Amino acid sequence: MRTRLLPLLIVLMAAVLLALGIPLAVSLAAAEQQRVVVDRIDDTARFAALAQYVTERPSGSRVDIPDERRDTLQKELERYHDVYGIRAGVYDRNRSPMANAPETWLVPEEGEGRDAYDEARLGRRSHDPEQVWPWQRNRLVVASPVIRDGDVVAVVVTDSPTGHMRSEILHGWLVISAGLVAAMLLAVGAALRLTGWVLRPVRVLDTTTHAIASGRLKSRVAVAGGPPELRRLARSFNEMADNVEDVLEQQRAFVADASHQLRNPLAALLLRIDLLALELPEGNKEIASVRTEGKRLAQVLDDLLDLALAEHAEADLRLTDIGELAAERVAAWGPVAESKGVRLAGTCPPTTAWADPVALSSALDAVIDNALKFTPEGQTVDVEVASNGEASTVVVTDGGPGLSDEELGRIGDRFWRSPGHQNINGSGLGLSISRALLGAGGGSIAYIRHEPHGLKVTVTVPRTGPTS
Repeated sequence: MRTRLLPLLIVLMAAVLLALGIPLAVSLAAAEQQRVVVDRIDDTARFAALAQYVTERPSGSRVDIPDERRDTLQKELERYHDVYGIRAGVYDRNRSPMANAPETWLVPEEGEGRDAYDEARLGRRSHDPEQVWPWQRNRLVVASPVIRDGDVVAVVVTDSPTGHMRSEILHGWLVISAGLVAAMLLAVGAALRLTGWVLRPVRVLDTTTHAIASGRLKSRVAVAGGPPELRRLARSFNEMADNVEDVLEQQRAFVADASHQLRNPLAALLLRIDLLALELPEGNKEIASVRTEGKRLAQVLDDLLDLALAEHAEADLRLTDIGELAAERVAAWGPVAESKGVRLAGTCPPTTAWADPVALSSALDAVIDNALKFTPEGQTVDVEVASNGEASTVVVTDGGPGLSDEELGRIGDRFWRSPGHQNINGSGLGLSISRALLGAGGGSIAYIRHEPHGLKVTVTVPRTGPTS
């Protein structure tokens, strides 16, 4: 969940920072350019004041009339150009220069400079130039009219390079970018802590749910940390787990008590049947049938009691040689297999794992017994022990008829038996008992088809020790 939630939070935070940073960068560029434009306006106003009373050169004359004011204006323009590198000039209404620096710079025939000149000649300051961005090499042109007696007699034009301004804008953008990166890192750190704080109770709840599903019904969620809603959920989950445990405990107690209480009357009933059989002719079919059903009922009661005890008992986990234990069970079931004409083979190399030896032995007995029941004469039941680093497995493969996909999904359910195997003795509780015994110690049992026919049962036990 964190891998899905965290990218979403990061994208949202990045979008918010960009929504704030981009307008800020545009505003900074506009403010920097406005500052430069205001400076140029002040400069043109100063030059316009100096040029206001400069004597105009007669129309068509190519001879300069000595004018001290014009000389002063020319020197100011030259000094201004030398210091700032800005081209500046004062031009009459015919675009003839009254003073300019450098002297070769004239009002262009077209373009931004000509537009600014024409606008100032109409008696108003030229409009602010378009925004210059750091990747552009445009120049800033500002023009102001020179007014005498209410008439425009000349125009002051300045043409500024934008290198320094673009550098300042770029520097400001770098500062903004650094701030956004720092803010993003802080936001990511905050998001990590926030998601950890929010999801930690969820992870604990998930772990506890898995533990309860695996049979560890005593597991509970520690109600600490996280949002109030999740703390309430943890408390509600613990209350639910307590109620479920109580109900299951009552169910187990009922099954155990009922099985135990029924055994004594059933034993007395079987005894009376045996006594009755002595009074009847030997080989009476009805008595034999009643006796068989009574013994079957006794076996069901014993299995119910074993299942109740298996679901209630705590596992006594020990470091166990699974290969040795499996070999013992193969040897123990050898005579049974031989009497059925079935070959029972075991490949049981030494391998250790954490298991309850008694519970694992009972589970293997149930699995091997089940395999021998359904394997026809002349076929083989293989028992193979292996390990994969994290767990040890005991795989029991038979040569029986096998099960369908639907039947594989139901195998291990209490009292369930395949419709095709109803004629074989059994209560339908053996594999349920095996699953309960293995689950108490962190083990598991799985069933798949064995091609071309038969069933493959895998008993898995962990190789890592229990955590305290």
